[in-house]
Amino acid sequence: MQEKHITLPLNEESIKSLRVGDKVFLTGTLYTARDAAHKRLYDALQEGKDFPFDIEGQTIYYMGPSPAREGRVIGSAGPTTSSRMDVYTPALIGKGLKGMIGKGKRSPEVLEAVQEYGAIYFAATGGAGALLSKCITSAEVVAYDDLGTEAIRRLAVENFPVIVAADCYGGYIYK
Repeated sequence: MQEKHITLPLNEESIKSLRVGDKVFLTGTLYTARDAAHKRLYDALQEGKDFPFDIEGQTIYYMGPSPAREGRVIGSAGPTTSSRMDVYTPALIGKGLKGMIGKGKRSPEVLEAVQEYGAIYFAATGGAGALLSKCITSAEVVAYDDLGTEAIRRLAVENFPVIVAADCYGGYIYK
């Protein structure tokens, strides 16, 4: 188990350098999307429509923030249970998604897609949303504003702490 600093967006080299259990600090840009946004992305894919952002090489954080306090860019930003996105995730990975951040177990189909397409699944600490929000330096809604807290946001993060929960080699922390 190692401690690593990774710059987003992910690339093949950074993904291949990671192993289950590694403690990782992410810096760069990632996107948020929860259940409702994932359904819309999946539907767009099925209908042959463009996504509202370029998903190639990107990381999606399964999170819907609470309202920001005065002087903060975002409210509490804790992870959502990842399995709720599992029905949509293999198709998104196939379209170029490289990283996911959430909490909890993933389906066999997601784990297969992670290996097949060279992706990575990170776990963030549940219950630590207020602390995680301090690593977010900017947040802007980029799609599906009508979904409120579940809208897709582009976040800039600095030293955002996660643990590799599933790597591209078939390693899986929940085995």
